[in-house]
Amino acid sequence: MMRLKILLIFSLLLFSAQSIAQNSKFQYDSSYVESSKDILASRLFFSRKYTRLVARDPESNEKYILVPNSGLKMGLGFTYQDLTINVSFPVNFLYPDKIGDWNGNLDLQSHIYAPRVIVDFFGQFYNGYKINAEDRPNSDEDYLRKDLRQISLGLNMNYLFFGDKLSIAAAWNQSSVQKNSAYSPFVGFEGYGGNMKGDSLLLPLSPQTELINFDRASYFMAGPNAGMAGTLVFWRNFYLTGVAAVNLSGGYTKWSNVEEQKKWGVAPTYYVRGFFGYNGPRFGITTSYIYKNLNLIKGGPYGQAVNTGDFRFNFIYKIYAGKNFKKKFNTVNPVRIISKD
Repeated sequence: MMRLKILLIFSLLLFSAQSIAQNSKFQYDSSYVESSKDILASRLFFSRKYTRLVARDPESNEKYILVPNSGLKMGLGFTYQDLTINVSFPVNFLYPDKIGDWNGNLDLQSHIYAPRVIVDFFGQFYNGYKINAEDRPNSDEDYLRKDLRQISLGLNMNYLFFGDKLSIAAAWNQSSVQKNSAYSPFVGFEGYGGNMKGDSLLLPLSPQTELINFDRASYFMAGPNAGMAGTLVFWRNFYLTGVAAVNLSGGYTKWSNVEEQKKWGVAPTYYVRGFFGYNGPRFGITTSYIYKNLNLIKGGPYGQAVNTGDFRFNFIYKIYAGKNFKKKFNTVNPVRIISKD
């Protein structure tokens, strides 16, 4: 029930953010960006999303990386009239290391790129983690934790100063075309919160983990960020896009290991995005990688990070919709319906 409520809230925030972006008074400079509402960009894609939990031993600097029970997924999607919908699903041969009898995971990520506006939503619910054998120096077996549950929610908002000349959407979903190279600094704000818990101590039991082990933790981090975005266009339809930001967040982290400990403070984090591909009149292909590092507040021996990533490979085919289809779709497009209220 709680997951359903969060999903409904997430959907409302998503459509509201898309409506705000659509109604923005800012428009692209046509000498840099070619944008058309009549193009339906359909896509077949492969993606791998994850949220990793990282604990570090402050004395030896050894890291314990807990990875979710997930893998590469295949999906279908489209972008039309400012609405983007992607649906992915697991395919057995893309999950060679997936443990079949564990509970499933739900990873909701939305990345909205409008003129001068970047908005990212994260809503992630993971069940079951492991430490791979190659990441365990004193063992040749995976460390499995079916009971470990992790919830992470986040919001990232940015304002691009020269966003009328730079379309991140052209690199992400190819709903527009970046005609000439451009760049823009940006500023913004972000906030993240979540928790992780298990039925017992989360890390492998050993003398090295005795001080840093815990059975549950929760956190909230928020603060301003700043960065730079840019696209290099070459050979007419090929592009290379990068977006990087640094953030100084304030907040708290709370741990439990027999006794509960809570620490307030500030911590630096970063967020990077990279895109490379071909964006033609009819066909497109692109690969992208999004990575958010979230260092939590350190307290005593505890020092964790929650790192989120999304690797994606897209095949795009563009359809030039007719007037009748455009008119009918406009009547059921939730982005347009909300924007009229």
